[in-house]
Amino acid sequence: MSGEPSGLVPASPLANRYSLGSRIGSGGMATVYLGRDLKATGSRATVAIKRLLPALAKDPEFVATLVDEGRVVSHIDHPNVVALREVVTQDQELFLVLEYVHGEPLSSLWKGLAITGRRIPVPIACALARDLLSGLHAAHDAKDASNRPLGIVHRDVSPHNVIVGVDGRAHLLDFGLAKAAGRMASTGNGSVKGKLAYMAPEQLRGGLVSRRSDVFAASVVLWEMLTGQRLFDAKNEGAIVLERMTKVPSPPSSVVTGLPPDLDAIVMRGLAHEPNERHATAEDMAVAIVRCTRLDAPPAIADWVASLALPGLAHRTKLLGRMGGPRPSYIEGAKELRQPSWWRALLGRTKH
Repeated sequence: MSGEPSGLVPASPLANRYSLGSRIGSGGMATVYLGRDLKATGSRATVAIKRLLPALAKDPEFVATLVDEGRVVSHIDHPNVVALREVVTQDQELFLVLEYVHGEPLSSLWKGLAITGRRIPVPIACALARDLLSGLHAAHDAKDASNRPLGIVHRDVSPHNVIVGVDGRAHLLDFGLAKAAGRMASTGNGSVKGKLAYMAPEQLRGGLVSRRSDVFAASVVLWEMLTGQRLFDAKNEGAIVLERMTKVPSPPSSVVTGLPPDLDAIVMRGLAHEPNERHATAEDMAVAIVRCTRLDAPPAIADWVASLALPGLAHRTKLLGRMGGPRPSYIEGAKELRQPSWWRALLGRTKH
């Protein structure tokens, strides 16, 4: 990744608490590593650490905003939200310490299916959308210690920011990052200001964003999961903005036959151009989805994730073992569920 700092590990543990392990991913803003919380035990000892690009760490406004946002989003406590443990500035670098979720980004799963011409099964797509919306609602309704609303809006809901775990659930991450990036004087990389194809119209115009802006983005994600296609697919940023302002989305059933009419209506309401015409809250949309169609349960979703991503999951399980961390559990907390053959095979491949 161009611009990445040389060397793998900082001169000393981050904040005298976290150590960096193997790199497990990279993107337009950061490189992601496995990490260890040296003061924690059990599953909480394993973390994911995002090492942001040097240009971001050198922008004082970005750093200040991200640290402030980190304090705010630390109030979000929900199983469908990846917890932000800490924002660390050290040795002129910037790190985000996150809860580790053993799974795959929705974007990677989606692309893997698209290559073979397959789509996400409707019961799985709707369950993942329910999870995504539930996490958003928890963030939108979060309050501080004095019970005052925090007014959190994600601003960058997209498949890249959703991890589908081996617990069979979707987990939303990167709260606060888009807001901090949007305040930079110069973004350089176009990805810093969010993904235009998922932004609500009012966000594209530079207007006031609200929880309904996130509902719009989540509706784009659901439309794409149901159809296996991009909703807004222009080739450059200017064309995307023009398409967004002129194109009236078609219902998912115009691409895929047999979808429940009520599901069509739910998605199209979420995609309304005017915010006050959308679902009032992410929870409202989640409830509507649950009422109109069947959703797959976590064990079925976990099997689906593994069928698409077993090599990557096995590799990261091996890396976790080398770090001395616990192997991730299958459907954590649900001991009555039988571990499927693929999970036993994964553990068997990582003994050494």
